[in-house]
Amino acid sequence: MDRKLRYAMVGGGPGAFIGAVHRMAARLDGLAEIAAGAFSSSAEKSQETGRELHLDPDRVYGSWKDMLTKESGRTSDRLDFISIVTPNFLHHPVAKAALLAGFDVVCDKPMTLTVEEAEDLCRTVKATGRIFALTHNYTGYPVIKQARQMVLDGTLGSIRKVVVEYPQGWLSTLLESTGQKQASWRSDPARAGISSALGDIGTHCENLVHYVTGLEMDEMLADLGTMVEGRALEDDASILIRYKGGARGILYCSQISVGEENNLTIRVYGTKAGVEWKQEHPNWLYVRYPDAPEQIFKRGNGYMGAAAAHASRLPSGHPEAFIEGFANIYSNVLRTIAARNSAAAPNPLDQDFPTVQDGARGVHFIHTAVRSHKLRSWVDASYTPPE
Repeated sequence: MDRKLRYAMVGGGPGAFIGAVHRMAARLDGLAEIAAGAFSSSAEKSQETGRELHLDPDRVYGSWKDMLTKESGRTSDRLDFISIVTPNFLHHPVAKAALLAGFDVVCDKPMTLTVEEAEDLCRTVKATGRIFALTHNYTGYPVIKQARQMVLDGTLGSIRKVVVEYPQGWLSTLLESTGQKQASWRSDPARAGISSALGDIGTHCENLVHYVTGLEMDEMLADLGTMVEGRALEDDASILIRYKGGARGILYCSQISVGEENNLTIRVYGTKAGVEWKQEHPNWLYVRYPDAPEQIFKRGNGYMGAAAAHASRLPSGHPEAFIEGFANIYSNVLRTIAARNSAAAPNPLDQDFPTVQDGARGVHFIHTAVRSHKLRSWVDASYTPPE
């Protein structure tokens, strides 16, 4: 294409965190520009954000429904895709309406509140032929792509054990009682759904394991805890997982682990080798063998695989991290959209982004864990998302 892609954002107004991250990521490689938005359910707050972004006031809306109606009728400077960064309860209605209006969609996770909504989006994406991407940004890190390639290449052998953990400490007090925006909606069942910690960070753990290893869950035993008195949803979760093929897993996510920030860590152990990656030290991948010295793979070096190289922008020794990981999701999606719009074959490396099926798998994971906890027993965790 001979122009940047144009997009609108739903959500991401005053006081939002992730909306600004998405906007930075979308523009990092110069492939897209924001042209419209419904940044808040308050028309005044939406216009405030529109002014900060120097948008045409006529393309800033107080309602996402109004935005989709008016923007879908434009013939010139029409939008190419919609970015959804709202609280969870709006993901399904906004995404479905955008797809039916003829727009591609980039949506924050978790994809929907229910499995039924998730499967409805799977069917809608298939029926409309649109592109749908979910921003599980940790799959965009170059060394995570290297770990995935090492599993595919057989470097680790057969996978036996996976340990993934995401401890945070920011909700170790009843922060939502102060009116803090992020804590308030994430702890509200009406806006967050049936889960808080699992929906917010546990889904990252589930997605990261599936992306790196390709393992499918078979059974799980979940223990969820609401450790802060007065909180409506769980703030801590520990899950034992049995994967198809015999591998075992431990998944722990917590928002009351005092002193922790965003210490997402994954360890994968095979019959030949093991790997470890820490999100707070994101440019190094540790590889360990039973009969050889530990290796450290570093982002940006020539020995990294094609997918890792495709996801790197800077020479070795110059750190790339959170924003760049998000940007890798966006840039892959945007190049895929541009190729489709130009009737060209997309680069297979650009098609490496989380899809609507990944979103459905994540929502099923949340509901299965909640069910296991309520039953206090192992439950069937197998799931095949609709094509």
